Amino acid sequence: MLLSQILLAASQILVIGLAIAGVFVLVVVLVAASYARLWIQCWLTRAKIGIADLLGMTFRKVDPRIIVRSKIMAVKAGIYDDSGVTSGALEAHYLAGGNVPLVIRAMVAARKAKTIELTFREAAAIDLAGRDILESVQTSVYPRVIDCPARGSAKSSLDAVAKNGIQLKVKARVTVRANLQQLIGGATEETIIARVGEGIVSAIGSAASHAVVLENPDMISKAVLSRRLDSQTAFEIVSIDIADIDVGDNIGARLQADQAEADTRVARAKAEGRRAMMVASEQEEIAKIESSRAELVKAQAEVPKAMATAFREGKLSIMDYYKLSNVQADTDMRAAISKVEG
Repeated sequence: MLLSQILLAASQILVIGLAIAGVFVLVVVLVAASYARLWIQCWLTRAKIGIADLLGMTFRKVDPRIIVRSKIMAVKAGIYDDSGVTSGALEAHYLAGGNVPLVIRAMVAARKAKTIELTFREAAAIDLAGRDILESVQTSVYPRVIDCPARGSAKSSLDAVAKNGIQLKVKARVTVRANLQQLIGGATEETIIARVGEGIVSAIGSAASHAVVLENPDMISKAVLSRRLDSQTAFEIVSIDIADIDVGDNIGARLQADQAEADTRVARAKAEGRRAMMVASEQEEIAKIESSRAELVKAQAEVPKAMATAFREGKLSIMDYYKLSNVQADTDMRAAISKVEG
């Protein structure tokens, strides 16, 4: 009886153990089946990524397919672990929010170009900085043309005035190559456009005549290139070509006309001021004349009083009075005759 119980317990334990082992084997088989394709791809291409690495990626919330495909792409292009492209580096860049396939494609493009040295650390830093690393590599291999002023801007041309006052309207095309060493922290193409526009305006403004610029437009390009406008930017200026140049308005003549009009207004204002002063002076003189006339009338009013006093005191005789009256009458007659003749 006791033996049968022992055998029954042992059989139950064996069944439980076999069930647990079956479940474990089933889990292993399912996991192996889910990662078998990726592991086989890694093994065939010598990407050096094992099953344990794939499981670890899943636990770290990393998409193993992206890492495997990127690593296979790098290996096939001849970029191995000694270049810094390890599975751990790819995972770290993925977890940092980077675009792993784009970085690998950029490294492959740089390696195929054979003129660009680009490490994984530099490519990852450029990608995390928000730059399109693949486009930058392509621009470094195949230079890019930038319109100055940019298309869609408010003005369709750069306007500058030569020393003789003639306006010139210029359109330029700037050929640039990406400077991978300055992509992090370097100024963008908007800065290039602004600097080139400033250089063109300065070059035309220093020309003695607009005819000199029209005869030799290359002087603008040479003057602008000599100023090293691509300093501290993400691009290297290859060339600056003047696409179109037109003659605009005579700004100098317009400014002279405006100045002449302003001078005329100032002269008119000064003349009006002088006229007002003359009118005021005339009114003052009229007031003085009226005051003198009043004094004269007052003095004339005192004459009869003085004559009466002279009569009383015996200083003036009647004959003297008649003589004075005759002289006054003669004076009045002469004045009347002169008025009639006039």
